[in-house]
Amino acid sequence: MTLWGGLDRRRFPRLQYPCLVIIRHSQGEKEIILTHTENVGIGGICITLKQSLKMFAPVEVELDLLDFENHIKCAGKIVWSVRRKSEEKIKPLFYDIGVEFTNLQEQDRSRLEGIIQNFAKHQQRVSHQ
Repeated sequence: MTLWGGLDRRRFPRLQYPCLVIIRHSQGEKEIILTHTENVGIGGICITLKQSLKMFAPVEVELDLLDFENHIKCAGKIVWSVRRKSEEKIKPLFYDIGVEFTNLQEQDRSRLEGIIQNFAKHQQRVSHQ
């Protein structure tokens, strides 16, 4: 098994950056879930939950970037859900859930992009020392 060490190479690269997340979704009654990111990018986030969420279900996202600024609030949708294997050492039988941002405001997008770029540069400097 290989460990994923940081920056991903996809349309919206993802970075292992810790954020607190509040997800609001409707599967019957509106449910509020407090969790954290596994990784984050300007196009969306990966979160870990004890339950799966319905594919393409709309959700409300509140993201705390832990930078002492206001939380980012936007709409999103569930784009993938993968159950972890039982032999995983960390959080076995949890679900990794991909949430795509669907209406991220431009100022929030710029702020998120700046944080990701700064964090990635810092990670590269640390790994090269």
